[in-house]
Amino acid sequence: MRQKRAFRYRVYPTPEQQQMLAHTFGCCRFVYNWALRKKSDAYYNEQQRLYYKELSTMLTELKKQEDTTWLNDVSSVPLQQALRHLDKAFLNFFEGRAKYPTFHKKRHKQSATYAANAFTWRDGRLTLAKMSEPLEIVWSRPLPDGAAPSSVTISKDGAGRYFISILVEDEIAHLPSNENALGADLGLKSFVGLSTGEVVGNPKFFHKDEKKLAKAQRRHAKKKKGSKNRDKARLKVARFHARIADRRRDFLHKLSTRLIRENQVVCVESLAVKNMVKNGKLSKAISDVGWSEFVSQLEYKADWYGRDIVKIDKWYPSSKRCFECGHVLDSLPLDVRQWTCPACGVHHDRDINAAKNIVAAGLAVLACGESVRPGRVLSRSGKTPRSRKPSR
Repeated sequence: MRQKRAFRYRVYPTPEQQQMLAHTFGCCRFVYNWALRKKSDAYYNEQQRLYYKELSTMLTELKKQEDTTWLNDVSSVPLQQALRHLDKAFLNFFEGRAKYPTFHKKRHKQSATYAANAFTWRDGRLTLAKMSEPLEIVWSRPLPDGAAPSSVTISKDGAGRYFISILVEDEIAHLPSNENALGADLGLKSFVGLSTGEVVGNPKFFHKDEKKLAKAQRRHAKKKKGSKNRDKARLKVARFHARIADRRRDFLHKLSTRLIRENQVVCVESLAVKNMVKNGKLSKAISDVGWSEFVSQLEYKADWYGRDIVKIDKWYPSSKRCFECGHVLDSLPLDVRQWTCPACGVHHDRDINAAKNIVAAGLAVLACGESVRPGRVLSRSGKTPRSRKPSR
């Protein structure tokens, strides 16, 4: 099955290339913010909607104005792509996948996207428009044989590191089928408990570096605004954040890849993380653990390799239900990690018992769409479960 796939690499541009990229990033940021202001003003003041076609025409006129002629110094393709990114951001907002688009800032992550007509790809060497030399890319893994990039996105994070994401078409072969089914109960004390009895601990990457990060942030706050020392302190803070994010991403990728390779069916709970982080006592721990990213990785990797992901309704009492006899407790506080069933006397580990209940309910979905609680139906797609009247 051929799919579009992005390969991300580290880039080390020359000083001249860094200057051109800085100019390009600034122009893309300016165009994005300018278009966002135009769209917002047109909607709230004139009750009109501007789309990519209208904004592209307005951008052409903007580049002719005396005050903004510097927009012509960079390739026009990244500027047009910035308008497309804004359209996508509004689409995500109206479909409920994201918040209202906000203005891009200079100190945050910077990026520019080049379509196929704005770069040259020859013998594994990539040269962007307006650049005379190819970029120095660290090829940590090879691109698929014969793959030609359809677009590339070069970015710079807050820590000053440059990356390039190359989008190509890749033939992704499905893994051999097996009969393994796995339930995964996500948590905070342990990252995930599996129905096989394995418990994966919570690495707590942010917690481990929290004191060092706080110290770096205090030093940054005391520096004079606009000084070079403040910039140096800001870079130290950004490097701590990058270190935490990189380690968390590496951990999630390795774990999700292992679970997808070993199991044909993976069952997880559909957690409402947006609502859960509103808990003031647990919000920091929930944000650190990365549940949403982990489930997203499971979903797209399952699609790649021919596996099934089943999401269990968030109200299903997986922890309070005895896997042996089906008895459901009236309540089970979070600090109770082990409990004994009053009906059958079986002693349970909270996470392992929940994982076994999750995989049992998930297999019921694959078999016949079995309801797991009155009026609710499990979902394989992660969408809101449809209502169903209880059978008489």
